[in-house]
Amino acid sequence: MITSWLASGVLHAHSPTDLPTPQREAQTRAAIAEAERAELLARLPPATSKPLPGTVELHQFGAAGLVKAFDLARQLAGEVCTALPADKKTAIYETAATQGILAARLVQDSIDRVGDDLGKQNKILQQAIDAHTPQGGKAGALALSVLTAVPATLRAAADLSSLFKTDVGAEGLAYGEGARSLFVTALARQCPDKIAGLGAGYMGELDIKPYDSLLAKVRNLAAQRGELANRVALLQRLTDAAKGEDKKELAALAASGGALIKSADAFIDSLRAGETGERSPLFNAARYLGYAARTRDMLVLDFDLRLEGMTIVKDNLFTGQRLRLAGVAFLWYRLYEPNGNLRLADAVRRMTAPVEVDLRGAAVGGEFWSGAELGRK
Repeated sequence: MITSWLASGVLHAHSPTDLPTPQREAQTRAAIAEAERAELLARLPPATSKPLPGTVELHQFGAAGLVKAFDLARQLAGEVCTALPADKKTAIYETAATQGILAARLVQDSIDRVGDDLGKQNKILQQAIDAHTPQGGKAGALALSVLTAVPATLRAAADLSSLFKTDVGAEGLAYGEGARSLFVTALARQCPDKIAGLGAGYMGELDIKPYDSLLAKVRNLAAQRGELANRVALLQRLTDAAKGEDKKELAALAASGGALIKSADAFIDSLRAGETGERSPLFNAARYLGYAARTRDMLVLDFDLRLEGMTIVKDNLFTGQRLRLAGVAFLWYRLYEPNGNLRLADAVRRMTAPVEVDLRGAAVGGEFWSGAELGRK
């Protein structure tokens, strides 16, 4: 032991011949006492740790408090479900989904507009061809089935795929980005008969009908473009045979038709019908148009949510560690008619009383451990 070692050291430093016996015994007792005190101090924490009052540490077990925040989110989802009307289903407002729907409508409108332009130009050119072709002539003998393929050599000056490159993310405090997804999922679970569109995640990409509908429009554009190319070719032949003002008029019509062909080629190519994902405006437009059709005339729920879990770990030299958990939630939401009229709004907050967890493994209570199990109400 330390005491015996120190005592022997003291006795060795002062031999019996140097000191009287009582003085030697006093020094030995002092050395033993000092050694025992040092041994006790070595077993105790440093005085700066202040063990008796205990210390509060908020960084340990940081994620544990989110359990209570999770339970609060589910509780609030139930309250919102009760407030939602039953006469109409509700879609969750998401900025990315809304912008996607608007962009998809622009793509659809652009396809229709280019189709109308091609149809009008075809009609004008056909009238010119009929007017300058002798009855029974062979100017229209060129089969209209020729040149119906759309070349992919030109790129649109303004790539339509940029309409879908929108960076939108929900930010949360403490719980992070998962708070919004958690709350929306809890809503859909609590009242699936009232919630239809979640605005994120899977949005019906496997539904082939919207894509087939848009693709049919694109094929119609390709056919109209091919017909226009044929008529431009016929006009150029008539222009070569014409003279004077007729020649100028036919040349101008052929030039306008050729310019529209280039514009149509660039537009069709920018749709990228043979690709999927973010790079294909056609694919994205079909995705969002399908979602828009499913959520048409529904109510729109817009909300903000802050979830925070509070974790307190108390360390005490004599009582050990004690863990307390609590949750805080702030929710404010607005319910709109499709035309933008406000139908319902509210702001609520919840804070749970701290629950103490025995770190040795004893249960806090059955509800704490099993209340968040998958499949439980």
